[in-house]
Amino acid sequence: MLADCATWAIVGLADNPARAAHGVARFLQRHGKRIVPVHPRAETVWGEPGYRTLADIPFPVDCVDVFRRSEDAGPVADEALAIGAKAVWFQLGVLDPAAGERVRAAGVRFVMDRCPVIEWPAHGPGPRS
Repeated sequence: MLADCATWAIVGLADNPARAAHGVARFLQRHGKRIVPVHPRAETVWGEPGYRTLADIPFPVDCVDVFRRSEDAGPVADEALAIGAKAVWFQLGVLDPAAGERVRAAGVRFVMDRCPVIEWPAHGPGPRS
């Protein structure tokens, strides 16, 4: 997923440097990924315009990265399937096994309770050390 997904919709990303989503988005962007902020305030983050919902994004999304409470994550996963995302990634502490089963049953890749920044050295594109 880290190598194949070029466009990452980050649900819960707002222009707040104190939040983990802000740093993860910058990391992904610095590693060549297009980030798409998804937040009710639709704020621009790291130069990328935000959208209120996944359905509002007018172009294809490869991965939906979820920075929401576990109880809110399942509906986001369902929205990701509805827009045709190729992958769904639940961040550290975001747990919803039933949503994971739905995503996988739809033939879409799924990661739960992981952070792409932490996983990058072992699974990201490029040389491994």
